[in-house]
Amino acid sequence: MKAVVYDQPRRFAVTEVADPHAGPGEVRLRVALAGVCGTDAHLHDGQFDPVYPLTPGHEIVGEVDEVGEGVTDLRAGQRVVLDNMQSCGTCSSCRRARPAYCAHLVAQGVNAPGGFAQYIVAPAGKCHPADDLAPDVAVLTEPTACVMHGLDVLGLPPGSDVLVFGAGPTGLLLAQLLRHAGASRVTVAAPTAGKLEIAARHGADETVRMDRADPEAAVARLRELAPEGFDVVVDATGAVGVLEQCMPLTRDGGTVFVYGMTDEADRLTVSPYEVFRRELVIKGSFSQAYSFDRALQALRTGRVVADGIITHTFALDDYADALAALHDRSCVKAVVRP
Repeated sequence: MKAVVYDQPRRFAVTEVADPHAGPGEVRLRVALAGVCGTDAHLHDGQFDPVYPLTPGHEIVGEVDEVGEGVTDLRAGQRVVLDNMQSCGTCSSCRRARPAYCAHLVAQGVNAPGGFAQYIVAPAGKCHPADDLAPDVAVLTEPTACVMHGLDVLGLPPGSDVLVFGAGPTGLLLAQLLRHAGASRVTVAAPTAGKLEIAARHGADETVRMDRADPEAAVARLRELAPEGFDVVVDATGAVGVLEQCMPLTRDGGTVFVYGMTDEADRLTVSPYEVFRRELVIKGSFSQAYSFDRALQALRTGRVVADGIITHTFALDDYADALAALHDRSCVKAVVRP
């Protein structure tokens, strides 16, 4: 089969590798779509603990192609989405309901073969039937599951006034689910007008364009919307320059929610006195846990609307272009169709 294979940071090839086969308790999937995520850009640079040789791709929808011994609840030809994370269930982190910090974590697309390939083998129990969803909707399950977990961590008080920085895929998903989680108002701030239009179409109450040449105008507008600050300010960009704007725009007693993934070497200066004096809360959210089923249900019921999020589709041979699309302001979400 053909797959993207890295042998070191920033060096990959689209090459022929041996076809994988399903073992006991496993299925082989013919990959229909695999989403391109900002995490893949970090993996490209050697961050996020990749294991080589590496085939990335962790947002996967596919068709069951081969069924291993003992698998009775999946059938050939069935469309499924894959929860790419496998935890041991017995280490101290798993026993504390923190499977993403499992001491023996297997994360397909990070330290095990992922979905930027024609086929992938996975445990049957990690494959969720999705025949009722179109592939370009189902492929959003994993990022939606991450947002679901983020909301679990955030613990949003009902009636909160929320600001979301960023209108990429995660920002758009966050804005939608924050509304259903009880926010009284969701404001989305981002530099790209087209993405803000999608945010408004999906239910954002206010949108503010952050002109990179004149950010102060946008900050002034945000202060006008919330003179005392927002109850919750979410960074979904992973940009330190944006994170620096979060605390000043958070009201006393409010929460800064770090959702976007920065580079490992990035540093943010925070005044501990301000956190102390203003009783601020700073929270972070990593990956997903116990949220795949809920993500699928949100997509099925229309609580999460996929329309307009996927804008670019690439062949496997064009993986370099798919990575480059992450930095293209016209691209909301790119997917690879092996």
